[in-house]
Amino acid sequence: MPDSATTPVSFANRAITEPWTTKEPPVTRRGERTRQALVQAARTVFERDGFINSRLSDITTEARCSSGSFYTYFESKEEVLVAVLESMQDDMMHPGIGRLPEGDESIRAVIEASNRAYIEAYRRNARLMMLLEQVATLDPMFAALRLERAQTFAERNSVKIKSLQEAGLADTSLDPRTTSWALSSMISRLAYLGLVLGEPFDWDELVGTITTLWLNALRVPEDRRG
Repeated sequence: MPDSATTPVSFANRAITEPWTTKEPPVTRRGERTRQALVQAARTVFERDGFINSRLSDITTEARCSSGSFYTYFESKEEVLVAVLESMQDDMMHPGIGRLPEGDESIRAVIEASNRAYIEAYRRNARLMMLLEQVATLDPMFAALRLERAQTFAERNSVKIKSLQEAGLADTSLDPRTTSWALSSMISRLAYLGLVLGEPFDWDELVGTITTLWLNALRVPEDRRG
């Protein structure tokens, strides 16, 4: 079969709701290990060489398996990239907020810990985040994945904002979803500027500033911030 590095595959004409692959998931532990090895190898190759310049042969060499094994689990380079991005998404969505300072469970402490955890997860995945931004400009399907990822974060933060409003701790005149989009976009673009483009932020200071902006935007009362 041809290497998709030389024969690009586009999902431009596919419906966004269509599945990315018709391949059945592994039914054995050995099969699952092989598939996972291919996903990890693909991540290594994509982060090293970029998506455009990487080849399927590079991935199979890194995974120490045959091209036949690759095609057992994936149809193309695009499909294995989706699998890589899915594993990244899990890390980004569930980074954990770590231990709050000295048991401090104030609103400020919780928001700041969440912001810091997001930045650290972004740091671990910065090269893939850069790759996602790039491929999203080339293929509508990856653009849809990029938007879906942003929507997931915005919806999650919207729920948090609504809970603060219901508790009387945030401005109820704000639309939770719109506010979440604005605040979530702020932190993601700052992370991209610093961790992908190289803006030399003082990260402790930045996390503190972002947290204050969140509190100010939501109009959390001073005496309830902690």
